[in-house]
Amino acid sequence: MPVRRIPIGRPEEARHPDWARALLAEFVSTFIFVFAGEGSVLAHGKISREVATPAGLVSVALAHAFSLAVAVAAGMNISGGHINPAVTFSALLGGRISLLRAFFYWVAQLLGSIVASLLLLLTTDGMRPFGFSVASGVGEWNALLLEIVMTFGLVYTFFATAVDPKRGTMGTMAPLAIGFIVGANILAGGPFDGASMNPARAFGPALVGWRWSNHWIYWVGPFVGAGLAGLIYEALIIPTEPPLPHQPLAPEDY
Repeated sequence: MPVRRIPIGRPEEARHPDWARALLAEFVSTFIFVFAGEGSVLAHGKISREVATPAGLVSVALAHAFSLAVAVAAGMNISGGHINPAVTFSALLGGRISLLRAFFYWVAQLLGSIVASLLLLLTTDGMRPFGFSVASGVGEWNALLLEIVMTFGLVYTFFATAVDPKRGTMGTMAPLAIGFIVGANILAGGPFDGASMNPARAFGPALVGWRWSNHWIYWVGPFVGAGLAGLIYEALIIPTEPPLPHQPLAPEDY
């Protein structure tokens, strides 16, 4: 199936009420995810004074899995439930959203992450967000490849459960599936580079906590992984034949 051409979008579309609702949904959902995810890291650090423990890894993975599932479910029917600039990028490459809408989604997602990080700083009485960094003994290129692979799995799951026209009732499980793959990837990659898979998740804490070590990895890796997953799924997996009457069509845009 040929990948759709990327639509640019028209400025007048930005005045439609659906746009405002979609941007608000992306902002709030990203806020929910980052506040709970980064908050779980700060909370465990407060309790144990050491986040890098098996219990800490499991608790952080569960917090991210649960909060992302809720955030995606809350935004899916309004904005598509991206909650991630890399997911938006994959939808853009697949021609499912316009460049203009993607840009506004990115702004809303980054703002949601920044506000969540600022409120964490306030509510914890000045604890700086940890954000993400490459662990000692792990090379930058190793961490970059890890982010590419983990984000590929996340976006492939997103397309399979939330976009594919043959998903059927699987669409109702999309938020849980997306949350579970993120939690599993944190268990696998957390000790190496934190397992971001989401530039917005990395950006807010980095800005508020002013921790920029290897920050480029958490943009380049997710965008490359998401782009590959989106293009592969659009070109090779989504069927070329029209769906049967009982099979719902995938949304053309979010």
